[in-house]
Amino acid sequence: MTDTGERKAAMESPAPDGHRSGEGLDARLVVERGAFRLDVALTAAPGEVVALLGPNGAGKTTALRALAGLVPLTDGHLRLDGAALDRTPPESRPVGVVFQDYLLFPHLTALDNVAFGPRCRGAGRAEARARAAAWLDRMGLAAHAGAKPRRLSGGQAQRVALARALATGPRLLLLDEPLAALDARTRLEVRAQLRRHLAEFEAVAVLVTHDPLDAMVLADRLVVVEDGAVVQEGGPADIARRPRTDYIARLVGLNLYRGRAEGHIVRLDAGPGITTTEDLSGPVFVAFPPSAVTLYDERPAGSSARNLWRCEVAGLESHGDQIRVDLTGELPLAADLTTVAAAELGLHPGARVWAAVKATQTHAYPA
Repeated sequence: MTDTGERKAAMESPAPDGHRSGEGLDARLVVERGAFRLDVALTAAPGEVVALLGPNGAGKTTALRALAGLVPLTDGHLRLDGAALDRTPPESRPVGVVFQDYLLFPHLTALDNVAFGPRCRGAGRAEARARAAAWLDRMGLAAHAGAKPRRLSGGQAQRVALARALATGPRLLLLDEPLAALDARTRLEVRAQLRRHLAEFEAVAVLVTHDPLDAMVLADRLVVVEDGAVVQEGGPADIARRPRTDYIARLVGLNLYRGRAEGHIVRLDAGPGITTTEDLSGPVFVAFPPSAVTLYDERPAGSSARNLWRCEVAGLESHGDQIRVDLTGELPLAADLTTVAAAELGLHPGARVWAAVKATQTHAYPA
């Protein structure tokens, strides 16, 4: 079954606490703190996972804390399943939170950490522990129920924190950089597990992250925030293919330019023209991946590339199994080369090169 199918099936079935799906999230979060102003509109249907993505200081965590009731709204509204939560105290909101550092109680076992939430919501000790045991079993942690946090791996602690958040039957699940504390190897495994658990969650989930891979893998929809405002939102594939700011372009690994299209030529706002396969008119963006850039130490004779620019190497760095070359000159851009190709070209900061990109490798779309 697909993720969408799993979510739809979950939405038609009762949650572990017997509740059914409602109307979802409808919020406009306005928070003013000194010179910073957050103004973000968020909507999400039950069963939908929305990722808030953006650079440090963009306002992602402030938005998450406002949803949790930890930061008061200056203006706007917050409705969950049709009920206004603006003035509801945090402890009374049907909201579960998984914090970046998990914040497990060190003196309690995994079972009692998970049971803590239901106990705070009025469940008796036996009922809370039974509910906690069920959630730990669902997370594949039944054998670790008696372990305290210091005896758990990072991935296990993350799942205990998730179970604790879900054990209260929240209608809104908030995840604040849930994978940031994990090493790269553990992160890969836990990301896959978290994706499965989120696919089964029948209410609204909001994920805050600065990691594009976490967002692309875990979320149905991305909301990109910069300087306290939404700059782009949509499905992961659409945002990756059509970024609308330099930050998003860098995030998804694309060279991005803005200009005005005249047929197959895009005259950039600052710089030369770029030939594209699209036939457009008016303000547009042009994007292409660094892997589409070919570098030459001399002007290529008979090259089929319609786009050719004289550039200078500004810097080099390892980028996976390739070398990322930052270029300045006629058109600032990034190029990805193999280590062998970079060595053969004798690349170093200050080296002069020619950069070529075929028109078929570019993608233009309305601005």
